[in-house]
Amino acid sequence: MSYENHSSDSSSASPFDRFDRFGFSHLLASTVVLVAATILLGVAAKATGSGLACDANWPLCDGGVLNLFPANFPSFFEWIHRVVAMVAGFFIIGTALAAWRTKAVDRSITYAVTLGLVLTPVQVTLGRETVLSYEMPILSLHFWTAVVIFALFVVSAILVWAHRLTTTHVTLALGVGAIAVPLHVVLSPLFIDSYTPVVQTAQYAAVLTLLSAVSLAAIVGRRRYDSPLLSSLVAATPVLAVAVLFLGRRAVMQFAPALDALYALTALVLFATLLAGTVLSRRAVPAAGEALAP
Repeated sequence: MSYENHSSDSSSASPFDRFDRFGFSHLLASTVVLVAATILLGVAAKATGSGLACDANWPLCDGGVLNLFPANFPSFFEWIHRVVAMVAGFFIIGTALAAWRTKAVDRSITYAVTLGLVLTPVQVTLGRETVLSYEMPILSLHFWTAVVIFALFVVSAILVWAHRLTTTHVTLALGVGAIAVPLHVVLSPLFIDSYTPVVQTAQYAAVLTLLSAVSLAAIVGRRRYDSPLLSSLVAATPVLAVAVLFLGRRAVMQFAPALDALYALTALVLFATLLAGTVLSRRAVPAAGEALAP
């Protein structure tokens, strides 16, 4: 049973059920924002070297009562990252509990957010290891686990809101994705000699935007259009986006002209796919009864 078509007798529903019915979608959207903020703060902390602040302590820091607070600005940066991550963790727990308690939530969404919940303690452990050991394999695993959690909650949010999303949203998502791709490439070391913390954070903000946009286009586009060509294009964009992210990270970590060329080529293919999808979505005829959200 989907989230949007569920109905029940409000007189027999508990206060918790009524809260879930009207608040779950917003709770889920808030969780997505907090997870994204945690990722970006983590990227910034790593880029500035703040991840090694707090005297390499975890979960404590290096100042205040019982070392609960930061003693300097780098430590403050790492401390803020941990605080936001903690808040995001509570929201992840709350979202998963609300999903199981809310009968209106489709089980596929419940399983997705539950998987995100299961991965959260794994991510916390990896976060601790980035402070205590700071090894590249740990850092990479920490990042990709965060991306998986982010993707799970983004897809869940899109599924919850899908009944309100129209063909206009699909076209807009494809357009935003088409803008995010060249932005991601331009902000890479291929074009910028000084790969500063601000540039790195902006680049990863572009890629999170890209992942969200292609997820929306793929999920909603396949529902709103009957065009096989358009459906194939939007379905390919998430795969290409992940490939661009992976190759982009590898290009930053090592100097390899062949890898740089593959990264640029994959980004070009994704950009062309998104551009073609944007044009086709404006021309394609919506599926019967799907022109407007119900």
